[in-house]
Amino acid sequence: MAELYEKCLKVGLRMTLPRKIILEVIEAAEDHPDVDEMYRRAVEKDRSISIATVYRTIKLFEEAGIIEKLDIGDGRSRYEEAGEHHEHLIDVESGEIIEFQNEELEEMKRQVALNMGYELVDHRLELFGKKIKK
Repeated sequence: MAELYEKCLKVGLRMTLPRKIILEVIEAAEDHPDVDEMYRRAVEKDRSISIATVYRTIKLFEEAGIIEKLDIGDGRSRYEEAGEHHEHLIDVESGEIIEFQNEELEEMKRQVALNMGYELVDHRLELFGKKIKK
C-alpha cells in the first residue's frame, strides 16, 4: 500500500482510516471492481464504513489521479490503479477483463493522430470480444 498511500499524501489528501482501508482494497484487487464490490470488500475490514464513504472516496481518488475509471459497457463503472498505460480486452460472455500492451498498436495510434494533424496526448482503448471456440 505504500506506493498508493504516498501518491495520496503527495497530492495533499488527508488519509483517514476509511480512506486507508479503501486504498488497501484497491491495491489488493486483482480484478476491476465497481464501487459496490469495493464497499463489500471494505466492510469486511471495517464494518463502520458506509457506502457513501466509499463513493466519496472513490470520486476523490479518481479526481486526484490515484485511480482510473473503466467503462466496459455493462452499466457499472469499474476502477483500477492509475499507472502504466495499457489496453483492455473485455470478454463479452464472461465479463473477464484482460489487460495488455502492444507497442505496434501504440505507434499506429500516434500515427493516426499525426496523419490527422494532431499530437496524441491521451487515449483509451477497450476491445470487446468472444473467446473463439475450438
